[in-house]
Order: sequence, then C-alpha cells, then structure tokens
Amino acid sequence: MGTVHAALDPEGLRVAVKLIHPAQADNEEFRARFKREVEVSRRVSGPCLVPLLAADTDAAAPWLATEYIPGPTLSQHITANGPLSGARLYAFAAGTAAALAAVHAAGVTHRDVKPANIILAPSGPRVLDFGIAHALDGTSVTRTGVVTGTTGWISPETYHTGTAGPAGDVFAWGALVAYAATGRLPFGTGAPDAVAFRVISGNPDTAGMADDLLTLVTSALSKSPDDRPSAATLTKECTALLSTQTTQALHPNAEIPTTVNDLVTAQWDMPALDDTAWQTTAGRRKGRTIAVVIGAAALGGALVGGLLFQAGSNPGTKSSTGSPTFLPSPTADATDSAHGTARNHSPAGTAKDDPGEASLTAWKESRPARTPAENDAFGAMGTGAWLDPVAYPDFDRAITFHRSRGEVYIATSGQELSPVAVQEVAATACLGLRDLIKSYPDFPYNEYIVVDTARQEGPRIVWEDDFRTNTACSTSIQNRSTPTAGPNSDWHPTKSGLEQAQIPSTDKDEIRVAGQTVDTIISEWQGNSRIINDPNWLDPDNMSVGFARDEAVMYVWADKPEWDQATRDRWAALASDTACQAVLTEARAHKEWRYAQYAITVVDDAGASTFLRWGSTGNCAT
Repeated sequence: MGTVHAALDPEGLRVAVKLIHPAQADNEEFRARFKREVEVSRRVSGPCLVPLLAADTDAAAPWLATEYIPGPTLSQHITANGPLSGARLYAFAAGTAAALAAVHAAGVTHRDVKPANIILAPSGPRVLDFGIAHALDGTSVTRTGVVTGTTGWISPETYHTGTAGPAGDVFAWGALVAYAATGRLPFGTGAPDAVAFRVISGNPDTAGMADDLLTLVTSALSKSPDDRPSAATLTKECTALLSTQTTQALHPNAEIPTTVNDLVTAQWDMPALDDTAWQTTAGRRKGRTIAVVIGAAALGGALVGGLLFQAGSNPGTKSSTGSPTFLPSPTADATDSAHGTARNHSPAGTAKDDPGEASLTAWKESRPARTPAENDAFGAMGTGAWLDPVAYPDFDRAITFHRSRGEVYIATSGQELSPVAVQEVAATACLGLRDLIKSYPDFPYNEYIVVDTARQEGPRIVWEDDFRTNTACSTSIQNRSTPTAGPNSDWHPTKSGLEQAQIPSTDKDEIRVAGQTVDTIISEWQGNSRIINDPNWLDPDNMSVGFARDEAVMYVWADKPEWDQATRDRWAALASDTACQAVLTEARAHKEWRYAQYAITVVDDAGASTFLRWGSTGNCAT
C-alpha cells in the first residue's frame, strides 16, 4: 500500500511516515479505506500500542506519521533466537492482551493479529497495523464476500460467516501466545485451505506450554466465539500471572509495579538497539516539515497501531501539499474571558504581566505533543466524551502544551460543560498527569488548564490548577475541606471498579493502607466486643479494602448480606469517614499516591452490591 520512511520531526523526535503509493492514491475506494484506517487509529489508545502523531488523508499523496518503534517482529525474533520463555513470555501475553482490550473498548476489532504485526521493542511488545481493522459501529469500508486476515490467524467463525468481531482477535491472541511460547505455528503450515481446515476442525499444537498460561490459551482458542474470554479478562489473568513472576524476581524491599505497563517493563529485557545512523542534530531542523533522513525504509507497509490523538492539524485545516507537516496551534477567534473554579482568572492577555495566570492567548500559543511524555499524556488521562475525537471529529487537538509556561491545556468539545462535568474533567486530568509523572519525573509541566470550547460566547478557561501540589486531585469548587454527608454527586463508583479492587494488590502502600483501614473500621464498629456470633460481627474474613487503579478509587466492602438497611447505613457512615481520612492522609504524606476517591458497599448473597456512600478527599471533614 505504500512505503514507510524513517524521519525526524522539528525537535528531533523519531517517527515513521507511511506515504501511500501514487497508484493507490488515485483509487477512491483505497483512499476511503486509508481514511478509515486513520479514523480507527484515532479511536484507540492504551498499553502496548503505537501513537498516531499526524496524518493528511486528503493530500495528493496521502500519509500518516506514527511514533517510531524499534525492534524485530515476533516472527523475526523467534527465527533468530527461538521462543520466548519465563517472565518475558508472561509479559508478552499480558501486554498484547492489554493492547487488544484497549482496541475492543474503543469499539474496534483489529482483524489482523499475527506475529508480523507484533514488534518486540525495548520497552515491551507493541501491536501494529490497523490497515484492515473494523469499527464495530458500522463506519468501516468493507467488501462483500471477502474474508480479511492472514491464514493461520483467522478464527473459525470468520471462515464460516466472513465476519470478525472481538472474539476473533482473542482467537488470534491465543494462537499468537502459543507460537511465542513454542516457536511452532499452532495450526501448522501448508496450503491455505489445509491450514483453514485445521483451524476449523483440528487441535492447536500447544505441547510444552506451562499449565497456567496453557489454560488461558486453550480457552482463547475455543472453536465457538461464545466460549472465549474477553481480552479484558485475559488481561486481568495474565497480569496476575506476571505480577507473580515480578514478585519472585524483585528484591523484597523493591517497589512492586502494579499497572500492566509497569509490570511488562519490569520483566521485559529486550536489548536496546544501537542504530547510530539516526544521530542527526535536531537543532538544525528549524522548519516545520518532518525531515526524512533515511529514505524508503521498507518496514512492511504498515506501522500504525493505536493513537493518543492527532497532533498535526487544526480543526478543518488540511496541508496544502503532500508533504507531512506539523501545523500551527489554534488560532480561532474567541473572547478572552475566564471563569474561576480552582482559581479566579483574569482576562486573557495578562500572561506577560502575570506569568502564573493562564489565558486563552497562552492556549493559542500552545503546541501539540512532540515528546514521548507529552504523547503519553492523552493515554494517561483516559478517554471520555469530552476528549473523544470520534464523537467530536471537528476538534482533534484535545491536549496541547506551553513549554515555557509549564502549562498543559485540555480543550473539551461537544457541548458546554456543566459545573459537575468541569470537575469530572479536572479530576481526570489531574489524576492522569500525576500518574504520568511517575514514568516521566522530569515532565516539565506543573499547571493544567481546562478550556471549554463549546460555549456560545467562545472558548473559555473553566479550570486551572497545579497537579503536583494538589496531591489528592480534589475538585471541590467551594473549599477542599468542606465536609458533606452521603454520596458525592460528582461521580459514581462502578461494578467493574469493584471487581478490579477485589484482585489482590502487590503494591506495598496499597496493602498497608488497606490493612490499616480494615483494622480501624473493625475496631470502631465493634468496640471491645468479643462476641463472634453477634450478627454485626466483623473481621478480615468478611470485610475488605481494595483499589481500582484505573479509576483511582479505594473500595471498602462488607460481606454481610444479612444486615438490614439501618445497620448497613450505620456501618457505611463509619466506613465512609474512615476511608476518606485514610486516603487523604496518604495523599498528604506521599506525593505519588494516586487515590483521591472512595466507595462503600455491602455485598449480598448473589455477589451483587449497592453502593451506599462514596466521595472524594476534598469532601472529608477537617
């Protein structure tokens, strides 16, 4: 479909630029498919994917640019070095499952998971190539009667019906991990129809795999898509296996990672590549055009994987040439008015007089992400309607940076934000940026500013705060120490968050805080009572505390289905006060503590739960 060039952007960041062949560019159907590829790539972000940096699908020679990912493909590595083993294999399984979980969460099916589309980079495995990916909302460009994919990696139902959903990606993941573990193609080699017959009717070759990973691979390779686990479930299971490997490998006093990225990094020992041919002085690159420094690097024709966001174009603006360019920052006219939430803002234009005050002028001067840390900011903040480039395609510059002022700008789109929505965006941004600086401690920014672009009078700053000093990421508009009773209306705990919290943690701080919180609640609830058969009796066997890292919420639950509502309410009030103070105390003591919210529930006989109280540390009583 095209040639991939190795290139440098104006600041010396290495990128890969896919330039479409002229014959393909003249084909309207192909151009529509390429445009779809870019749109799909915008939708997806997550671990072990590849960020899309910029694109122009309307240029005479369409192109896209992604982060450059060094390393061999899985096929190349196994051919040269044999199969993966030990913790590296578990890291591979967890990382690729997490990548597919992120793809599926965005409503996309990859449809071409295979060894050639997995790069074993020094930082971990990366899933590439959304060239034939399918958007499940019906926006894809398809051909009737054509089975897409690669022989040996196509699921049985795709051969039967021609359709491919997330379960098809899970099937390919199972085959991929089996190949990584054994070095053998799970359904053998030969003519495409012979391989297809084995996929539909035969058993995969998984001899020699460890039992714990074999169980997951076998379930993923089930002939019926309904019998396969989701990619999200596989991520949880593989992460648990990988965390066991990490715990065994690390010194007892070492920091134990908890996220998929951290766990993969801890056990991933692929050597860094020494490619001195790219040692070009970035300071010489004064123009705005990406400088191609190694021509016609044949990298397989498709390097795009996931995306953080399109950093290279203004809304409604296209490059006037076929050359890849990073375009200027926002220049739309807007009233420079501001509304104080975390701070009271002066009108825009005062930045020179007061460099500590954000303004729309400074926002217009900000630029898209260029460094790895800046590119990771979008993924760290997660996704939502306020940042969704699919729901709001006219605004694809959601996060920009003003380096000299140390400011990160988050521009929302779609509809004017309510006060509660402003708080939600501010909390999400703060928690994401605080998580980001754990990986990038030298991240040169302190302030984050939320700009509401949907107001009738024009864009307006609705929030400004320092994410480094606001350790609890509180978003109380009135006062961060104002006590409130009952549920917090700004957000709501989730069943998936509770399920994540019920997975045992390996983080020493989380374990310590959980133990202290359980002990305090039990002590306060029971006083000096030692009557074990008391229906109100609590102990560590029927009360627990856990952490949903993705939501940054501490969950507290009691397994007491026999309690009546009055008893539940009394316990929830005590547990809520204790949990809030526990999270707040930890946030004040440790700048890296990520949790700012808590939720309280009682689990019933069926395992279901109704959340009784929840809140944020900004609402703790002083």
